[in-house]
Amino acid sequence: MINDRIDAFLLHSLPKLRLAVLGDVMVDRYIFGDVSRISPEAPVPVNLVSSIKEVLGGAANVANNLAHLDCQVALAGIAGIDDHGRLLEELLQDNRIDDSGILYESTHKTTTKMRILGNQQQMLRLDFEATESINKEEENRLLNWLKKQLEKGLDGIVISDYGKGVCTPSLLKQVFGLAKAHQVPTIVDPKGNDWTKYNGATCITPNIKELGQCLGRSLANKDDIVVEGAKEVLKKVAIDYIIATRSAKGISVISKDQQVWHNPATKQEVFDVSGAGDTVVAMMITTMAAGLSIRTALHVANTAAGIVVSKVGTYPIHRQELIDEWNEFRNRTRRHTGVLSWDDMARQIKQWQDKGETVVFTNGCFDILHPGHITYLAQAADLGDHLIVGLNSDASVRQLKGESRPINKQEDRATMLMALSSIDGVVIFNENTPAKLLSILRPDILVKGGDYRPETVIGGEFVDHVDILPFKEGYSTTGLIHRIKALVKEGKL
Repeated sequence: MINDRIDAFLLHSLPKLRLAVLGDVMVDRYIFGDVSRISPEAPVPVNLVSSIKEVLGGAANVANNLAHLDCQVALAGIAGIDDHGRLLEELLQDNRIDDSGILYESTHKTTTKMRILGNQQQMLRLDFEATESINKEEENRLLNWLKKQLEKGLDGIVISDYGKGVCTPSLLKQVFGLAKAHQVPTIVDPKGNDWTKYNGATCITPNIKELGQCLGRSLANKDDIVVEGAKEVLKKVAIDYIIATRSAKGISVISKDQQVWHNPATKQEVFDVSGAGDTVVAMMITTMAAGLSIRTALHVANTAAGIVVSKVGTYPIHRQELIDEWNEFRNRTRRHTGVLSWDDMARQIKQWQDKGETVVFTNGCFDILHPGHITYLAQAADLGDHLIVGLNSDASVRQLKGESRPINKQEDRATMLMALSSIDGVVIFNENTPAKLLSILRPDILVKGGDYRPETVIGGEFVDHVDILPFKEGYSTTGLIHRIKALVKEGKL
């Protein structure tokens, strides 16, 4: 069950994950104040400072997100031997982040971004930095650090590229080679328009602007345009997935084999996207490392991003916040809609899909419910958030199975199905196939049991994806009926 998997991920998997983050580290400083007048010296607002906040930024913010998810995280990058470097070191220690991979060098400056806010609105940003690519000696030190981490055992690697000099093509080529050799997934937060340096990465997480820059043109934030743009990029670079972050439109994932998943953003009254991309990176690498499906990973990542954008400034997601939000979400989406008409079920499915929830559909006679059915339905439910069963009517069963069937009438069969926790709703159809029903309901995934090829499944044109599940050996309704007949004939019943 998908609920059980998310519970296990949040409660048990996260603290066990060992992750490495490599990239451009920085410090974010926030100066908060109130603006109520214009300066007499120049036509600029006067900000009466009320507080100053200093937090980890860039690759360090990704590491901070992972640390607050209770993962075991180690960070590598370059910083200066300066005031901001000392502040960076203190913040890393305060947040329980292994900074053994940070090279503190007198020849570098610690990148720092200072944001000045008046009445909770950003007025100005000041950047303190001197961009300089790492040299060969520094590259070797970072690679040796990563090799030691891999020898200890890693579940995932994050590359956080802000174009400040750490993520050189030479370094990245060796990082991705090491990751593949150890079968460790990698995720990249990209920079610039040449993504060939990320060849070999598992996934890349651009926003809409970055995706457009890679293509050399501006992209409208629309599903079809984003998907086509991502597919165009995937033809040119050796990456398995593009995870496009789309601000208020949520997240879209496009795979090398042309599969597409969309998940809309959760609605928030406050919408500050500072650091939200880092949160998505952190959540996607943890869900991948824990073995969750892409659809499940998207739900978790979008939930985390929704929490972060409701805060002002860079904010690391906390595991307990995710657990609380997940429990609240689950309470809002309790199962069992009952037996509905075609139109009512179509409306219910559309409501779920509008909230970014995945609807799975399967169908059958389910005349005498047995363990094979139970296993199959549980596996189908595990593919999404809601499972709908199309149930053949009594007339339909007679056409398919003969005049002696069904054994149980459709109302009783529907009642038995609705007693299963894996099923959200049942809808009855009279036709021999569910094609007409599927053309009305339009679920996300169609599940079929048995020895089929997805492209031959009837009704597959009305869904995003067709999944084939094996039947549990040794169980069938026809077999049970024959056994009962044999026992009656032998006088044992």
